[in-house]
Amino acid sequence: MTTQTTADSELPKLEEVFNPFSAEYCENPAPQCQALAERGRLVFYEAWQAWIMTQMDDIMDCWQREYLSSDFYDWEFAPERPPEDQWQNFERAMIGHSLLADHDHHRLVRKVVSPAFSRNVVDDIQRKIKPDIVALLDSLKDKESFDYIQEVAVNIPFISITRMIGLPEKYWDEFKPVVMDFTKTWNPTISDEEREAARQQCNRAIDIIQEVVAERRKQPQQDDFLSMMLKIEEENEGFEEWDVITLILALIGAGSETTMNAQQWTVYALLKHPDQIPLALEDDQAFSNAFTEISRWAMTSKMGFARYAPEDMELLGQQLRKGQMVLLMPHLYHHDPQKHAEPLKLDVKRKFDPDVLFGYGPRFCIGAALAKRQLFLTMTELFKRFPNLELMEEPERDIEVHNTIALKKLMVKTNL
Repeated sequence: MTTQTTADSELPKLEEVFNPFSAEYCENPAPQCQALAERGRLVFYEAWQAWIMTQMDDIMDCWQREYLSSDFYDWEFAPERPPEDQWQNFERAMIGHSLLADHDHHRLVRKVVSPAFSRNVVDDIQRKIKPDIVALLDSLKDKESFDYIQEVAVNIPFISITRMIGLPEKYWDEFKPVVMDFTKTWNPTISDEEREAARQQCNRAIDIIQEVVAERRKQPQQDDFLSMMLKIEEENEGFEEWDVITLILALIGAGSETTMNAQQWTVYALLKHPDQIPLALEDDQAFSNAFTEISRWAMTSKMGFARYAPEDMELLGQQLRKGQMVLLMPHLYHHDPQKHAEPLKLDVKRKFDPDVLFGYGPRFCIGAALAKRQLFLTMTELFKRFPNLELMEEPERDIEVHNTIALKKLMVKTNL
């Protein structure tokens, strides 16, 4: 994307041409994203009181060098950081052991837990999840049509997370709300009341995780993610129980709303382009690339990734004050014809170099392979049961979701 050379005074206010919560953006975000990116490398957006980093090279450099803070409490509008003697579970996780805030500790955690995300472990997790996915889809075989979001997509994150960490069924009812609402705890666009409700859900979820950890210590198992984490804790100085808890919370944060969104948009994209289905589902490697292309084509992001100025600083030609939010928005170039040939075309064989869908450098998502394999499993089983599946109607966009373009319903016909 090119940098706008016209004087700012000659341009309309940014809020007049860029509003991710508008119906126009949710129907077609590309023109608004283009208008934003043309304002420069770092653009101030008054509606969010945040700077927006627009260029991919700058975003990758920021991910790589980590010169901005990832600590929510460094945000100028964050609630006051509570003193340690007033910490509840949420603060112990998000301040005391945050995987986001402490760069050195984050690198330690990534190093010691990487074996828990190996190909063999991911394969094992898929074997645990598969019976639940199969049962869920089999329950729909007698239906002529169904809403894929309500019948399938909303259930996948909970199935995946509970099976992965080995959460006993007795905790499911209490644990389910936090799986869906965890990301609200650092969402800058919601009310303090909504954020506090999500925070209290997190406190209870952490209570549950601690109870399960205690149970697992008494009766170790060899075949679940949590047991592997406890073994890593035993063998690595500097990695402790709170690191296990925050890692699980990080997986919930990364795998709840994003997983549900990925489910609905993958089905929608493939049903809009049925010729791409066999190409996307050739194998897990083909699907890995296909999912990056589906995400590019769907272009569902709104806010991107939040960072905070750790001090008064000059950045990309702009003066930032300490605590200001900087939003990294790699999705702005997804439909730019200078970056992607025929950007409106879905081509699951499109090449990406680099593929930054799951981040880059030290912040590349450690669970990326797990997320893509889970989605591949669901799509494979879905089209195996419903080879003639098709859209029943064009879905309506939900403009209320804070960080993504979501669909209100995704009605499909089984055609069995």
